[in-house]
Order: sequence, then structure tokens, then C-alpha cells
Amino acid sequence: MFYRRAGIFHTSYATDRALFTIPFERRAMVVILLLALAAPWLVSSLALTSYVRPWLIWTSAVLGLNLILGWAGQFHFGYGAIMGIGAYASVHAARQGVPWELAVILGGLTATVVGVVFAFAALRVKGLYLALSTLALQFVMDWVISHVPAISGGVSATLQAPPMKLLGQAITSEAGTYYVVLAWTVLVALFMLNLRRSALGRALVAVREKDYAAAVIGVQSFYYKLVAFATSAFIGGVSGAMLIFGFYRAVTPEQFAVNVSIELLAMVIVGGLGSIIGSFLGTAFILLLPGQMNEAFAWVAGALDLEVGIEALAHIPNMAYGAAIIAVLLIEPLGLGKLYGNVRNYLMVWPFGYTRKSR
Repeated sequence: MFYRRAGIFHTSYATDRALFTIPFERRAMVVILLLALAAPWLVSSLALTSYVRPWLIWTSAVLGLNLILGWAGQFHFGYGAIMGIGAYASVHAARQGVPWELAVILGGLTATVVGVVFAFAALRVKGLYLALSTLALQFVMDWVISHVPAISGGVSATLQAPPMKLLGQAITSEAGTYYVVLAWTVLVALFMLNLRRSALGRALVAVREKDYAAAVIGVQSFYYKLVAFATSAFIGGVSGAMLIFGFYRAVTPEQFAVNVSIELLAMVIVGGLGSIIGSFLGTAFILLLPGQMNEAFAWVAGALDLEVGIEALAHIPNMAYGAAIIAVLLIEPLGLGKLYGNVRNYLMVWPFGYTRKSR
């Protein structure tokens, strides 16, 4: 079958530690990348702009949050504020004439500084206390962004973003913007894939499992937690900038409110903690499924000529969407990434029943 490991012999540590040890997975990644590169010609402009591009941007942010939540095991309820900091800093930098590439990096660095400052205080506590501390970060930054005119222009102000540029050339086409977003998402995904097999990744996992046990073997838990917060904040800051330059084209305080942090957390949990493919699946589930359900229920009501009130038609898809989230977590509490892993493990030994649970 697809995932068969027969005939695969690792004769060096390099081959054993490769990103994709199974030939089918390497071929699948090549096919997926080719499809991603050809997406502007394979899907409509509306689908590319309204679905594919925001999905990629939010996935990069979810990967950053998964770094701190799934790998380091630290609660973070203020990731929306981190993205907002990066977005506002990059927009202001670009409006002041800073080259676009440097402006985006500056947005990530600004988010890193603010995230680390709060992390110094937040990491003195654990568990729910840490969650409350990061939630305080969200509310503090919401207030600061909204009430400091130098940042946002005021509570109801909208700050227009300059056009995206690469090497001084403005990117005005939808395909060009898509490729920039795709490059950033692929870069973050590659970083996360390599993190799993690096010393930093193993140290973060040790801290996640038992921080005091990690300290016994020489892993400085506070240092690695701080590194995780800083790296995660940088990814979130750049992703926030990408969201503004590559999708919204303008920034307002409401775009990074507390509900955004909750949605990001839901994407991580539904996708699976510490799962890279789960981050892609969880983002699609939370971001894209509600709209698809609304269209599906409206089509069914029209096809069956059902007289459903507008208010009921607006709430029924939300009920079904909530039930779908509960169903996924009941079927596999570890998320969609674990469901994929279960199918992968089954196909590795199919048709033999080694993975079947004994009754």
C-alpha cells in the first residue's frame, strides 16, 4: 500500500532522521507543493482570495501558537494580541518608508519583545494561572491599541496598509500575493518539521512533560520556555503582518480582539497539540467549515423547497458546526492530526491486523 515500509533500510543517522522516511510521503509532499504552486490556475480567483490565502495565513499563526502550546506545553490566551502587535508595527514601519521585507521582520521583532516582556512575569506561574496571565496580555494590548492614537488612530479608526512590495516592486496581482503568503507558510512549516528532531524541540518536549524532571537532567526550563515564547511571538507577529498586507489590506483593533485568540486556540485543539498537519486541518475546520455549512444548509433548504425562516437558517448551521466540533473531539480527543496518524498507521500494516485492538 501507500505507506509500506518494506524494503526501507536506514544505513546512516541522516537517512533515519530525514523529514520524510517513507517514499510515498516524499512523493506526496512534492505533489502537494506542485498543486500549491499551480493553485492560481486551478481554482477561481474568488476561492484563491477568500479561502486559500486566509487559510494559509491563519495556518502559519496556528503553527506558531502550537509551538508554545503543543511543544512547550504553555497556555497562551493572548496570541491575537501578539498578531496585532506585529500587524500594527509592520504597517507603521512600511508607512514610514521602511522596505516591506524589513517592515514585516520589524513587526515580528516587536511582537517578540512585547511577548518576552510579558513572558518574564507570566512564566513565574503555571497552569490556569499562566492562562489567566496571558489573557491579561490580551486585554492590556487591546486597550493600548484602541486608546493610543499613535498606534491605531483611535477606537474606531482604520489604518490603511501600504501595498505589498518585494525588492521595491509592488505586488498588485492576486497570484503574486498568494505566492508570498505561500512562501511564508511553507517556511514556518519547514521550521516546525525540523524543530521536532532538533535539540531545541526535544528540550521543549521535556519541559512540556515534566519541567522539574527536565531540570534534573540539565534542561533549564525557564530559558527554554522563554525561547518558546519568543519564537512563537515572532511567528505570530509576522503572521499578523501577512494577514494585513496579504488579506485585509487595512488594520483595525477589532481584527485582533480576544475572540481571535479563542479561535486560534480552537484551531490548535481541534487540529491536535504538537501536530503540524493537524494545524492545517484544524485551521480549515474552524475557518472554512462554517461558511461551507451555511451554503450547504441554504442549498438543501432550497432544493427541498423547505420554508425555513431566515433566523432559523442562520442558526441551524451554527448548531451543526458546534456538533461537528464535539463529534471530532469525542471520536479523537487528540484532534484531526491524530485521526490522520491513525489512518497512516493502519495503512502501514494493511491488510494485517497488527494495529487492531484486542477485544
